[in-house]
Amino acid sequence: RQMGDLLSACDSMLDIIGKEQDDGTVSGTSTSVSVSANTSASTSTSSAANGNAAMSKNVKKKKKSSRSVLFGASMGAIVTCWVFSGNFLFTGLFTLMTVLGQLEYYRMVMKVGIYPARKISVVGACAMFITALFAPTLHQICLPAFATYAMIWFLTMRRTVSTIPEIATTFTGMFYLGYIPSFWVRIGLIQGNPDQPMTLLHPFVAPLLDSIGSYTKSTFPYFSQFVESPITAGSVFIFWTWISIAFSDVGAYFMGRKFGKHKLGSIFPAAGAASPNKTIEGYLGGTLFCTAFATVGSIIMQWPYWYLTGPIHGIMLAFLGLVGDLTASMLKRDSGMKDFGDLLPEHGGIMDRVDSFIFTAPYSWCVCQFMIPALWARARLAIP
Repeated sequence: RQMGDLLSACDSMLDIIGKEQDDGTVSGTSTSVSVSANTSASTSTSSAANGNAAMSKNVKKKKKSSRSVLFGASMGAIVTCWVFSGNFLFTGLFTLMTVLGQLEYYRMVMKVGIYPARKISVVGACAMFITALFAPTLHQICLPAFATYAMIWFLTMRRTVSTIPEIATTFTGMFYLGYIPSFWVRIGLIQGNPDQPMTLLHPFVAPLLDSIGSYTKSTFPYFSQFVESPITAGSVFIFWTWISIAFSDVGAYFMGRKFGKHKLGSIFPAAGAASPNKTIEGYLGGTLFCTAFATVGSIIMQWPYWYLTGPIHGIMLAFLGLVGDLTASMLKRDSGMKDFGDLLPEHGGIMDRVDSFIFTAPYSWCVCQFMIPALWARARLAIP
């Protein structure tokens, strides 16, 4: 009997232990399910947040892209009106841009602890533009004259000996931002040779210009004698040259983003260090776009041997535009600045927009002043 009671007590104890284990398993299972549910909810929330962030980023990119396209179209229309505004207004606005560009440049220079004769440089650059307009035969003397004046100032007006960087940056400002781009003013003064044919657009534009000229002479007879036609052979040349340079930048940007695999620095290390994102494919794409627009321009301007002169002109513009772009990048890289300024929102300063147009100016003047007229003379004489 005692043995029976002991066995009954053991059975009861085992039943109690089994029930506790069952309860623990159920509790653990419910806890695990709860944790899994919370984890899933957290993961879903995180995924939703990431999705919203990505969507918001894409929307911002589309808005920025739309703003860039609108800005580019607006600037294109403004620049076109500027090119055909006449020599006085063209030179005046160009001089103002030069002053702003020089202020950006010297602010960058002073950031690294160099203090040049910036006032002399700014005045000298403005004098180069004005001289190019009113006395183009004296244009070349402006740079050495103001360089001499700057050295006299360094020697007589400072209490300590000026450093090589101070002298060099002063000369660079006058040369890089004054003398070189002032050749665009000289190009605008070039009139068409009577022996050369008009552009293909002349039959459509001439009646409008004649009506405007007649109205101006009848309404403002005194002032009309001081106003010349804003459309010259030089201004037409500037228009097609600038639009070719602009689309060179556009083509380089889009072709580089889509097909760019080989860095420019793999061939030219210094150029790659100045602008690490430049690619060979981007440069070739920009050259292709530039050559296409330059060729169209040569056909409309009826250049001799347009099938050669147009593409060669485009290739040279793309190359010199790249030189100007890399030169500006090199200056910014050395000073530790991303942009020259913030005058144009999301586009930097004046120098960030016109760097590709600087070194193309003297070359373009040579083409418009000498090369094309020489080719016309050869074509008229029919020299084999």
